[in-house]
Amino acid sequence: MSSPNLTEQLAEVLLQHGWMLATAESCTGGLIASRCTDLSGSSQWFERGFVTYSNEAKHEMLGVDSALIAEHGAVSAAVAQAMALGALRHSRAQVSVAVTGVAGPTGGSADKPVGTVWLAWATPSDAGPTLGAETAWVKTQRMQFSGDRAAVREATVQHAIKTLLDLLKKS
Repeated sequence: MSSPNLTEQLAEVLLQHGWMLATAESCTGGLIASRCTDLSGSSQWFERGFVTYSNEAKHEMLGVDSALIAEHGAVSAAVAQAMALGALRHSRAQVSVAVTGVAGPTGGSADKPVGTVWLAWATPSDAGPTLGAETAWVKTQRMQFSGDRAAVREATVQHAIKTLLDLLKKS
């Protein structure tokens, strides 16, 4: 389980900035949002979560271009970035995290073996907390997690929260 301390720290930093968080999740199926809302008072800093498991959901709920998915695949930097920006566009949040990956045990390929996860974090630019997609910057990262389906999903949740916390502490 993700350390409650990390999530509490994330809540504190978001509250200090006066920002709200949105999540866009595929392979984790809402686990990041769940960890956030496990904390009492999370409605002060957690705006909403999108569970976009299918390609159609990524397109319909987040505005991810279907051609982008066709060209790069759902598990890619381009799609993770589009998911993070889509979460900002379709919410009132100033910060987002997106994850898309192959949790297994099936679905892997030579290019994207089981445990491959792309994450993206969209945070405010120097322009300040008034954030539209045009003023955001996005960090993407490919991770290769090991273990069974539960382990891959848990490692993704922990990494997503810890990295978001690190990024926000720098802003």
